[in-house]
Amino acid sequence: MDDELARAEVYGLLAALFQAAPSPELYAQLQVAATQAPVAGAFLEHSFSELVAASRRLPLDAVRTEYAALFEAIGKPEVFLYASYFVTGSLNDKPLVVLRDALRALGIERDPMIVETEDHIACLCEVMRYLIAGDELALGDLATQRHFFDAQLRPWADALWDALEAHPKSDFYRALASFARAFFSVETQAFDMFEG
Repeated sequence: MDDELARAEVYGLLAALFQAAPSPELYAQLQVAATQAPVAGAFLEHSFSELVAASRRLPLDAVRTEYAALFEAIGKPEVFLYASYFVTGSLNDKPLVVLRDALRALGIERDPMIVETEDHIACLCEVMRYLIAGDELALGDLATQRHFFDAQLRPWADALWDALEAHPKSDFYRALASFARAFFSVETQAFDMFEG
């Protein structure tokens, strides 16, 4: 159960940091986060340490400026955070329709207060967090999690991490992308071993 809670917390952290620039409270927590894993050499230890190091090195205003430069723009942002863009090259395309059908089948409704479409990486991470640790225990089985991850995140997430790691304006978000890539790699391996 502790592993499941930890997975849900990582998805929640990714959702928060991709939804918007971090709040002062979240950034302060990240800056003092422990970076040594309980088991030496744990797979996520290095990438998480790099993310924490970036938060300690960069003032919050710099991260806010970086978020705006990368993801917010009138017209085309430097880096899109939407599945449709990476899968088809355009926004609001067929992957979004397929995703909406999948969410409807799970009984998950879009929050009208959120302006991003459901295929935004933050929204998808939040759905994974909910599938792992939400109130609806029937949704939390590994088969449901695996199906959603395989259909909605696995096909394109690496391309997003590549874009962020390669972008010259990316610093904090380069570290976040490296951590997300490592975490998604662990998720992929675990789902591949799951029989169900």
